[in-house]
Amino acid sequence: MADAGMPVTMQPAEPIVHECRPDALKRAIRNILDNAVKYGKTAQAAIHSTASGSEIIVDDEGPGIPESELSRVFEPFYRLDESRSRETGGVGLGLAIAQSIVHAHGGELRLANRPTGGLTARITLSR
Repeated sequence: MADAGMPVTMQPAEPIVHECRPDALKRAIRNILDNAVKYGKTAQAAIHSTASGSEIIVDDEGPGIPESELSRVFEPFYRLDESRSRETGGVGLGLAIAQSIVHAHGGELRLANRPTGGLTARITLSR
């Protein structure tokens, strides 16, 4: 995405081998990065090995999501009021699809507001 001129950066990391459906996992990550760029201006991605698997983290610089809405944004077709503009498009499926793919890989997708502003999306995958 950075090569295509989008405001996406990736922290340097050692390669991590993980058994998965690569096209599906790539789609989940792309959906998260797309949302970060669309609603949060930029996306900063990182991947880390953990004792039990791996973790993919995407931070953005947007307004975040109201705490009361954090779980609802994973519902199919659910969109926050601020995202209903014609400029941003979308039908509210990106995060639902990403969560479904991550769950199919035995993982977890969590969203959290950052104390400094913006949102963190964290994918945790077990070995």
